Amino acid sequence: MITLKDAIYLEKIDEVKRILEENPPLIDEVDEDGVLMALLAAKTGNLNLVRYIVEYSRASMNITDKNQKNMLHYAAMSGNVATCKYLVERVGLSPLSGDINLLTPYEIAHENKFFDLEEYFQEETGAPLEKMYHNPIRTGMYPDPSIVRVGEDYYMVNSSFIYYPCIPVSTSKDLIHWKIIGYAITNPEWAGLQHLEGGRGYWAPDISYYKGRFYITATYRLNDDGTVYRKQIVVSSDKPEGPYSKPAVIDEDGIDPSIFHENGRHYMLLNRGARILELNEDCTKQISEAELLYYGDQKRAPEGPHLLKKDGYYYLFLAEGGTGAGHRISVARSKTLMGNYEPCPYNPIMRQMDEGAAIQRCGHGKPVCTQNGEWYMVYLCGRMIGDGYSMLGRETALDPISWTADGWPVVNGLKGPSVLQKKPDLPVWMPEEEPDIGWNPKWMTPRAPEPEGIRFLSSGIRIKGSRFPLRDVAAKNILLQRQTSFCFTAETELVIPGLTGGQEAGLVCYYDENTWVCLAVCRENSYYIQVKEHIGDKDVLHERQMLPCDCSGKKISLKVETEYLKRRFTYRLQGEEKHKAAEIANVYYLCDEGIHMGKRFTGAMTGIYAVAGEHKLYADF
Repeated sequence: MITLKDAIYLEKIDEVKRILEENPPLIDEVDEDGVLMALLAAKTGNLNLVRYIVEYSRASMNITDKNQKNMLHYAAMSGNVATCKYLVERVGLSPLSGDINLLTPYEIAHENKFFDLEEYFQEETGAPLEKMYHNPIRTGMYPDPSIVRVGEDYYMVNSSFIYYPCIPVSTSKDLIHWKIIGYAITNPEWAGLQHLEGGRGYWAPDISYYKGRFYITATYRLNDDGTVYRKQIVVSSDKPEGPYSKPAVIDEDGIDPSIFHENGRHYMLLNRGARILELNEDCTKQISEAELLYYGDQKRAPEGPHLLKKDGYYYLFLAEGGTGAGHRISVARSKTLMGNYEPCPYNPIMRQMDEGAAIQRCGHGKPVCTQNGEWYMVYLCGRMIGDGYSMLGRETALDPISWTADGWPVVNGLKGPSVLQKKPDLPVWMPEEEPDIGWNPKWMTPRAPEPEGIRFLSSGIRIKGSRFPLRDVAAKNILLQRQTSFCFTAETELVIPGLTGGQEAGLVCYYDENTWVCLAVCRENSYYIQVKEHIGDKDVLHERQMLPCDCSGKKISLKVETEYLKRRFTYRLQGEEKHKAAEIANVYYLCDEGIHMGKRFTGAMTGIYAVAGEHKLYADF
């Protein structure tokens, strides 16, 4: 007897009807690849079949496969315009919905050269693909964005936590493409990171501009071993790239400061809710007591306050709900600075309502108006893989703001975060290589390195071995880059140094001092290579593979291939074949949610390191 799957593939609608009338639950079964029957029906592109499934079967229209492809994704694979049009206009599915890899039905039509379907999607969305952009606009660890426009230039800052240099300053001309041009703190003596645990340091910075000067403020988050956990710092410069002034400390408890300038006066806003205090003329001292303006709409974890004055109103934007799945942005307004503030009837103006969507935990936003009068909001988001792991940390997204007839701002039409969105009406800007500012902007280190601890040479990078191992807060000279993709390959070539017992050098996938995995060239009595995992207070040591006793001075290639939560480590000694060192199926511990130890909301990194112990060591990569 013919099966439901066969009837669908053969597009025998009468057989599909007969089978489902006799056994309706079969529509919710999956094939050997785990794909639901309704999705297979959409893939045929047969309009009559799809209409029957939609209107008469028990199938829900919020179904997706394991990669979050929905009915419209599958229908787009057929190229059938009529079927896709039905799913868009009658079922309400969007050509801009993204799967786990942020692939949309619109892009499926383009990639398969289904020109008629692509033309329909263009009419439906109002823009050709080349005039659209993808979220997140900044992938990897770029959380807590704050933005300001000066003329035709845009500047953004993001949290850097215990990473050095501190608080990256980026620029753009089109709001889509960004490059780092400087940092708020580049003097290691001013950074104050040396004793801080992972996840502490500089939180939620804000950048503002007033009368020719840029101001950056941030929370300086200390360890939990004292009586003071949080302070605020302010730096300023007449150049966005810096150098910035020595941090002025504002001894007011709270997080997520921002500065609002008006008529020669300067105000700092802080959580909880939105508290306001006045600063002196150069924003280096607090000159008034903090006073609560408004506690928020949802009233759970209200933070990230930003003020905007427009059309006679002060608009107060807040992040609420915590930085997890319930994160959101709300707004309130007042005719006077000190209130009372009226909550927006459309709150939350940004929140991800679809628990299965690729882009989650959206909040902590700040608005910006372009020179053409368009409004946008930058905000943080996170993308999940596996069983809810956000390996890349919190990223930066961008969506348009529209103003309602009654004067309220709403983000992306209250539809939540977009995957594919129409570009701002700004000139296309492709930044040149990020400038040499004494420190290549793609690199950073946990806490400040030692003097001469990391040297960029014409031949590569020289790292001075740290006295302390990777698991120690005191470890130095670990050189890292943000992980910006779920799937990538990282490779380095190490000139094997002359090691003494207990020393090592290698390639590391790093989250913080509590969780990392490395491919290390080591020595005890002889040289060997080994993959080591450090998970909280536990070490997992993979099998040692011995190296020739005369390998010192030879080059060895160290490589990691990443596919979501998988890690495959290989190495190749100069003149030899490639060898497999280890394969790890699930590096869950490199994610925010991996273990519960310390503050975990940064993101995975990849880089190089050396451990010297009590003796000197220099490693050339």
